[in-house]
Amino acid sequence: MALASSEAANPHWTPRATARDLAHIPGENGLPIVGTTLRVLSDPVGYGKYLVDTYGKVFRTNAFGSPTVSMVGAEANELMLFDRDKLFSSEQGWGPLLNLLFPRGLMLIDFDHHRMDRRALGVAFKPEPMRGYVADMNRIFADQLPKWRGDLLFYPAIKQLTLDVAASSFLGVPLGPEADKVNKAFVDMVQASVAPIRRPIPFTAMGRGAAGRKYLIGYFGPQIEERRRNPNRQDMFSQFCRATRDDGSHMSDGEIVDHMIFLMMAAHDTITSSVTSLVWLLAKHPEWQEKIRAECLSIAPAGSAIAPDQLDSFELTEMAFKEALRLIPPVPSMPRRALRDFEFGGYKIPAGASVGISPATVHKMPEYWEKPEIFDPLRFTPENSKGRHKYAWVPFGGGAHMCLGLHFAYMQMKLFIHHLLTQARVGVADGYQPEWQAWPIPKPKDGLRVRMVPL
Repeated sequence: MALASSEAANPHWTPRATARDLAHIPGENGLPIVGTTLRVLSDPVGYGKYLVDTYGKVFRTNAFGSPTVSMVGAEANELMLFDRDKLFSSEQGWGPLLNLLFPRGLMLIDFDHHRMDRRALGVAFKPEPMRGYVADMNRIFADQLPKWRGDLLFYPAIKQLTLDVAASSFLGVPLGPEADKVNKAFVDMVQASVAPIRRPIPFTAMGRGAAGRKYLIGYFGPQIEERRRNPNRQDMFSQFCRATRDDGSHMSDGEIVDHMIFLMMAAHDTITSSVTSLVWLLAKHPEWQEKIRAECLSIAPAGSAIAPDQLDSFELTEMAFKEALRLIPPVPSMPRRALRDFEFGGYKIPAGASVGISPATVHKMPEYWEKPEIFDPLRFTPENSKGRHKYAWVPFGGGAHMCLGLHFAYMQMKLFIHHLLTQARVGVADGYQPEWQAWPIPKPKDGLRVRMVPL
């Protein structure tokens, strides 16, 4: 039986371009079997910079089992993400990596199907539900964050906290005894997405990822019918169960489960990574931590609940978050497959080519960012943003596949930062520099050692 991520299982996919089809594009084949995968995984930004310096803004690599054409720069980001001419398939770009784990997630469907499902799922991100999520987060943060004192591994702590938020806002119930199993399932699935062995063989990363998916199907599936019948439940899962497409039809149980698994993973893991990056940078730059703290206290007293209409007042906080996302984007690269021949950067790229862009590389290019290695939230003032290419900063993607949970992420970050920084000072040891795992979603390898000092 063909794997769900294979070409054989997806006859509607455009036939994949071969290495011979791409031989006219400069680049590297890498080692036998693994190609350039290990170099991409170990240092995507450094290797990307080396490739751009060596070959220019269009080059070829051989990672994750297929030759890939990378297009680097804001213009490339715009071409692929805005996709004015529907040249690129997100399903066929992500599918070979994620179809075994996250099939039919929003990122893995295209065009009319994507538009219909996105509109149906969007009901959970309208103003009224969002106000409910604000109340949930205020309650959870007020209860949990005062306990964060002394020496702390920040990453596992925020990961558990965001899982609590996801359980409340997405599911409407505390996870209870299932929490550890749900968390492990998501961790195993995300790690499996970049596993060198792509078959779900027992005791391999992909085997653990497939087992995680099986567990989550068994967790979500039996709840659907009851949630579909109950109009009073306002959590995301219940709203997805009741959501209808343009033609009035409900999504199937399988589609609902797939969307829940994908969106919970995206909300849980990407916000964990992003807030960890922001807190690390604020601990490293205490002068900015003080500025953010002053802004938070000017909006509401220490530890108090934030109302939805106060969220727009967190201007410096938002700029600092954007700068953290620039320096450490939660999705370092984004793949697609070309549906037709096209030209870019002086090269003809054939239909079926795996193509990709790299936010992690573009976010540090001096042609868009002065002193790109420096943490400077003021890059994002309206004055300093004027004239910058719209697609020079793309941590949430763009175009039709712009992150559906964008505003949810900003909201969660602002509420978290207010509750945290108005009650504690976050510090790190002198000279401390955590090593980061870049793929599949960035995280500090040591968990990020911080010290929380009460104010």
